[in-house]
Amino acid sequence: MRAKIHLSAQIRATLFAGAALIALVALVAMSPATHAVKPGTTGYDWSQFNFDQQHSGNNTKEKEIKAGNVSRLHRLFRVSLPDVADGAPAYLSDVRTTEGTMSLLFLTTRDGHIVAVNARTGKTVWKHQYGPGDYRINNGHQPVYTTSSPAVDPNREFVYSYGLDGYVHKFSVANGEEVKSGGWPELCTLKPFDEKGSSALAIATARNGASYLYVTNGGYLGDRGDYQGHVTAINLRDGVQHVFNANCSDNPVHFVERPGKPDCPAVQTAIWSRPGVIYDPATDRIYMATGNGPFDPQNHDWGDTIFSLNPDGTGHDGNPVDAYTPANHHYLNAADLDLGSTAPAILPTPADCTVRDLAVQGGKDMKLRLVNLADLSGGRGPGHVGGEIGKLVDVPQGGMVFTQPAVWVNPADKSTWVFVATYSGLSALKLHVDKRGMPSIKAAWRNDDEGSSPIIADNVLYCAGSHDMRAIDPTTGKLLWHDTNIGKIHWESPIVVNGVLYITDEAGDITAYAL
Repeated sequence: MRAKIHLSAQIRATLFAGAALIALVALVAMSPATHAVKPGTTGYDWSQFNFDQQHSGNNTKEKEIKAGNVSRLHRLFRVSLPDVADGAPAYLSDVRTTEGTMSLLFLTTRDGHIVAVNARTGKTVWKHQYGPGDYRINNGHQPVYTTSSPAVDPNREFVYSYGLDGYVHKFSVANGEEVKSGGWPELCTLKPFDEKGSSALAIATARNGASYLYVTNGGYLGDRGDYQGHVTAINLRDGVQHVFNANCSDNPVHFVERPGKPDCPAVQTAIWSRPGVIYDPATDRIYMATGNGPFDPQNHDWGDTIFSLNPDGTGHDGNPVDAYTPANHHYLNAADLDLGSTAPAILPTPADCTVRDLAVQGGKDMKLRLVNLADLSGGRGPGHVGGEIGKLVDVPQGGMVFTQPAVWVNPADKSTWVFVATYSGLSALKLHVDKRGMPSIKAAWRNDDEGSSPIIADNVLYCAGSHDMRAIDPTTGKLLWHDTNIGKIHWESPIVVNGVLYITDEAGDITAYAL
């Protein structure tokens, strides 16, 4: 009898455990938080600012965090960096290091550090610094600094970072060993005390298969000193570089401090937007915008202008390949209302749109402009003024645009959206095409929550403001999730990759969130 009772209890226990296991398996199968891939350890890459070579900010590869589960995000880690990383990280999956295979985040800090950290734990794997040394802003008292972001080589073996010594440096992703051959490190400025590396490093692969690294320079806060905005384009295969100066563009060299030579009598015209350079595969050209400075085509000066170059950084006859300059450029220059506080944002266009290569350009004048990247001014070449498409549009929430817009195509109806953040709030604008095929943008929603450069990942909009990291429904502006436990935000912006959200802040921290 006892044996029978014991056996029955054992059977009951087995049946109960089996039922529980079946229920658990069913529950896990239904859970939206189930990961086919462990977050932060394998998957795709986020190799440069705003995800791709167009800097669209739209991550269509993300499949883990989505609208249905984003409210379940919680902090994965928060760690302190050597200094503030006033930009965005780059991310590389499955890197073979001496500590094993792991995914890495790369960050450039204001004081010239390049830091590689374990993307799952936040632990520093390696770091280097090319600090200010004896350089002081405008030869004064404040040490020089950078707000740049790093970029990963298409071959996934190297990462590039801006140094405060006037060079861009190349490091092995696995161990941080610096490459010092083949032209590396590459010169970016001979005047690091006057010329600042503000923008993120950018990489693009042209139609002919060649890949280039782009480094832009402007001036420090206050627009003082002997600086000229310029871009240095570096061929990643052989290290050959071309320089294009936004002042004295007929002189393709790195200028020295006056009264030395070569130098340019014109100053300013900084290239300082968050992405620096964007690449449009449709036109096979690179584009950037300049800040306040003289616009004088006869003397090859291109202040408050969007201009395009060949992918190798060369122009045509000492000028850009093409250019757009607002008709009120004198006013913009005098009022310090830089057109180039942001870069052109490429808009995918529907089949019924007569302009195939469309972009939206913001600025410090709180206006949005539509331009044709294939013919920027409508004059078929540089040197003209005006030529934007349709009327200028007020930034819906107001505020100067210091951020890069994010661009998104709604998979539900294939409509094109652009998201613009300022210190005054965040807005969504939708592309409309009239019966004649002419495009325009119209506000869809807005809020008053300040933000840095927004991004989209798996159809969720993310935007960071001081002490507030937010996830938003892109079609309605509805808040889906937020966390108020981050530091103050300047130009720091988030990335979302392989199921993890990362954001740096002015406290010198990087915070990660996962499901």
